[in-house]
Amino acid sequence: MHIGDEARPESRAYRNHRGLIAMALRISNRQARWLWLQAQGLSETPTGPLDLPQMIRRLGYVQLDTIQNVTRAHHHILWCRNQNYREPMLDRLLGEDRAVFEHFTHDASILPMEFYPMWQRQFRRLGDKVAGHASFKKAAQEISVEEIKTRIAAEGPLSTQAFDTKVKGKKQMWDRPPHKRVMDQLWYAGELATSHRLNFTKYYDLSERVIPSHHREATHDDAGQVDWLCRNALDRLAFGSLGEIQRFWGAVDAKETRIWAQSTGDTVAVEIENHEGQWIKALAPPDIETRLSNAPEPSPRLRIINPFDPAVRDRNRLLTLFGFHYRNEMFVPAAQRKWGYYVYPILERDRFVGRIEIKADRSAGHLRVTQFWPEPGARWSATLRNRLAAELTRLARLIEVSDILWECENS
Repeated sequence: MHIGDEARPESRAYRNHRGLIAMALRISNRQARWLWLQAQGLSETPTGPLDLPQMIRRLGYVQLDTIQNVTRAHHHILWCRNQNYREPMLDRLLGEDRAVFEHFTHDASILPMEFYPMWQRQFRRLGDKVAGHASFKKAAQEISVEEIKTRIAAEGPLSTQAFDTKVKGKKQMWDRPPHKRVMDQLWYAGELATSHRLNFTKYYDLSERVIPSHHREATHDDAGQVDWLCRNALDRLAFGSLGEIQRFWGAVDAKETRIWAQSTGDTVAVEIENHEGQWIKALAPPDIETRLSNAPEPSPRLRIINPFDPAVRDRNRLLTLFGFHYRNEMFVPAAQRKWGYYVYPILERDRFVGRIEIKADRSAGHLRVTQFWPEPGARWSATLRNRLAAELTRLARLIEVSDILWECENS
């Protein structure tokens, strides 16, 4: 079944941002959920040939995270979309194939290498921002930019472990040694790039030795970069507010996004029905009606979604479309958590039907289920419980453990 099998979406007149009367295409809540899941690569059954660069290109970015609760977030995000993915593949794509680069969206992320020319403004924005911090200026007095770049030029890629400056005085939670602050500023500014990661430790190298010259030397004016960033954000969102477009990459500000929306001529005014039946104004790409016709019904394959997955990162969007209240409680004191430390949403078709807390003990060969919460109103039939058990088995296979231990009730 496709969305196009439903009745054609209606249109409604309204006054747009130019003050002109326009017709807004109305997209039902069900249609909006299907569009979003398709855009996120979560409609199809996660099997078949694996094209890892294309998967990352489709998402736009994949967030990196250090925590290895079961598997690190970036591996889980990719595996969730094609379960032929295995953990070493992303490291090879970054460190050997040079098909992706690492930089900052809303957080440290992996991006397709062909996006690099459009990331120049982000290098300037973040590099200048960090260079203006008093903490960086103080750090640069202890170890200079030139000293770090000279060592890397002579010795090759280096991690922060190759330097020995120390935090002086009482250490605060987010304190970093001077060399780490300086290396990070150079990385934000694009003068250094991530060469590779070894056991998730980042190695920095001169950008000219990491980024292919045709990407590094390509130039686009700032307006062209803003247009590309906004247009490609909307393409991956399928529909979105100005705020959602702005936040997608974290590389444009609110004013730039608003000016872009006012000047571009090929977005479509839409109204999105939220989970409560209310209508919200948004923009959509010019091919939105084709997308509506072609968006498939999501696969019945149950998925355990990572807390850092782009499908759930925007909590407001998640609530608006699915009525699913979710927050990441890793940094919430244990006594104040409603759910748990690392809790995974459970997606079945186009509904979030529960939450689960799982943890791997790789050395013992176990995947432990420590908490499980069915979502209110979700009917956990025997079929659904079997789908959860099957997905846990597949997740255990990814990390090469054999036993699944339920330490709580499973229904």
